[in-house]
Amino acid sequence: MGPIVVGMSGGVDSSVAALLLKEQGFQVEGIFIKSWEEEGPCPAEEDYNDALGVCDQLDIPLHSVNFTKEYQERVFSYFLREYAAGRTPNPDILCNNEIKFDAFLKYALNLGATHIATGHYARVENRKGVYHLYQGSDKQKDQSYFLSGLGQTELSHAFFPLGERTKGEVRQLAREAGLVTHDKKDSTGICFIGERNFRAFLKQYLPTEPGIIETVDGEVVGKHEGLMYYTIGQRKGLGIGGKSGKEEAPWYVVDKDLQRKVLIVAQGHDHPRLYSKRLTASQVHWIAEAPQQGDRLQAKVRYRQENKNCVIEVLTDEHAVVQFEQPVFAVAPGQAIVFYNDEECLGGGIIDARE
Repeated sequence: MGPIVVGMSGGVDSSVAALLLKEQGFQVEGIFIKSWEEEGPCPAEEDYNDALGVCDQLDIPLHSVNFTKEYQERVFSYFLREYAAGRTPNPDILCNNEIKFDAFLKYALNLGATHIATGHYARVENRKGVYHLYQGSDKQKDQSYFLSGLGQTELSHAFFPLGERTKGEVRQLAREAGLVTHDKKDSTGICFIGERNFRAFLKQYLPTEPGIIETVDGEVVGKHEGLMYYTIGQRKGLGIGGKSGKEEAPWYVVDKDLQRKVLIVAQGHDHPRLYSKRLTASQVHWIAEAPQQGDRLQAKVRYRQENKNCVIEVLTDEHAVVQFEQPVFAVAPGQAIVFYNDEECLGGGIIDARE
């Protein structure tokens, strides 16, 4: 068996993934992926130094590869197109599909590796030559949602050493091994770009198109800077004050009128316009076998959501119409719907419209 190449991000999860594989006797190498370049202080430099420090401690080589061009063409351009169209994309799923499990996987295989490994909290099982993806044992950290676009080829070359671990155990292992990343804060924000002032960041790339904010009854209650800055179900950052004679329930985004450039809001978390029982999805992809039309499954329409019971009413090659048992909060076009059968992640698609 050739080496296993670990995607070293400079964080604690990938550090412990490399540690566990080394302890299990595998030949391990690390790769640090650079996918974003800009002027000024660069967080990637600090991450690279941390990855290098861990690899030195574990006595494994660290390669560095630049996928900036691939990221721009295959992830970031899509990200901008979706926001410009008033939708809410999920760059993490695309990032896994296009960078970590495509460009990186091919690069590692060309180095002579047999598998790549990452610090994702997910599990893979090979049953009779068919690879199945499962949620990580730590349900608070499970990342199967972000891996829902992978297929048989990718999973046949993938190791997820943290799949059976909890985040607490991972930090403890890093601490005991004296890894420099043991208490490093988890990375958040846009895949490979990190934490940003979101509005200021988008403003660099897309023109702002201000408009008015209306209630579901058509009453003007404020102004917005651009529909791209808002998503369905958003509560913060609306800038709508209290209104005389109205109860002071919080305001939520319930819709976007793209033609009129109007943001539509309603008061209260339980407002019916915030909930949908039916949606259509495109780019539908199945990891192993496709379910049948009429099958009862579970699905989630955002990462932190609990799985919800649903039925696939219509299923074609890449399209699905999904009916939920109970209304689901804040279904946002552009986001991913990911399907489950208990703990198994079956695949997913992109939400096109909701009812």
